Amino acid sequence: MSKELVFGHKSPDTDAIVAAKAYAYLQSKLGYDTEAVALGEPNMETNFVLNHFNEPTPRIVKTVANEVDAVMLVDHNEPQQSADDIADVQVTHVVDHHRIADFNTAAPLYYRAEPVGCTSTILTNMFAENKVEIPAQLAGLMLSAIISDTLLLQSPTTTDKDREAVKALAEIADVDYQSYGIEMLKAGTNLAAKSDAELVAADAKSFTMAGKNVRIDQINTVDLNDVISREAGIKQAMADEAAKEGYDLFLVLATNVLDSNSELFVYGEPKDVVEKAFNTTLKDDKANLPGVVSRKKQVVPPLQTAFGA
Repeated sequence: MSKELVFGHKSPDTDAIVAAKAYAYLQSKLGYDTEAVALGEPNMETNFVLNHFNEPTPRIVKTVANEVDAVMLVDHNEPQQSADDIADVQVTHVVDHHRIADFNTAAPLYYRAEPVGCTSTILTNMFAENKVEIPAQLAGLMLSAIISDTLLLQSPTTTDKDREAVKALAEIADVDYQSYGIEMLKAGTNLAAKSDAELVAADAKSFTMAGKNVRIDQINTVDLNDVISREAGIKQAMADEAAKEGYDLFLVLATNVLDSNSELFVYGEPKDVVEKAFNTTLKDDKANLPGVVSRKKQVVPPLQTAFGA
């Protein structure tokens, strides 16, 4: 059996990195030759997680067709979020918790998608279904991914399956997930260490909506003033990146992970669609969005609806 690379999306978050490691491990136990890789540098939160559990950083790649003929995707399916040459390889497996968009294959494949808060939640259940034990170190990583994606089970994307997975993984890893989770989330919000350009790119994803190239970035913080104080630089970085990559609309959602309050910065057009989506009025190209913490559930869907209306 030929080797397959397993990876999450570009600008990887903790789940993208961890899910790749978890799925590669599971598939290796099921007889596949796999390697978990990443499509970008891990962010501060992910580095904290990897260091905490003494786990090596995955190898970073930009292209995959030069190495393998087939790949497995986790935590994404949209081509613009994947490897640059994803069209040149066969996708044999996908495990994801996002919408399915612009995805098609020439051959049948294994596809597992569930409306839960985190890909690692799905993988937790897949380990059980296949009767494969999760090592303690890997359980700690998967626990971290769920904490990250659900903001310590406070995000509206959180489901009972996520809560059950967190409890099971915490027991395996022997971790107090509440205290560890707060420490982990805070570790990922040291914004002073990042440039404005890094902030708008660190957790950004691209979407196509009504023919428009839409970029949405999320910045997690424990104090929104840390982001608002850098408004001018962030907006300039958004403008520079939009010009460079051809984004029609660029949104940056700054989220306080402790109180679930967010500030939205907007660059590009159509801004009226953004106002309609969030039932708000932009002032100086920004708006406060109380309770909005999930890009997947509270940002992308209303934007799609507004674009389509």
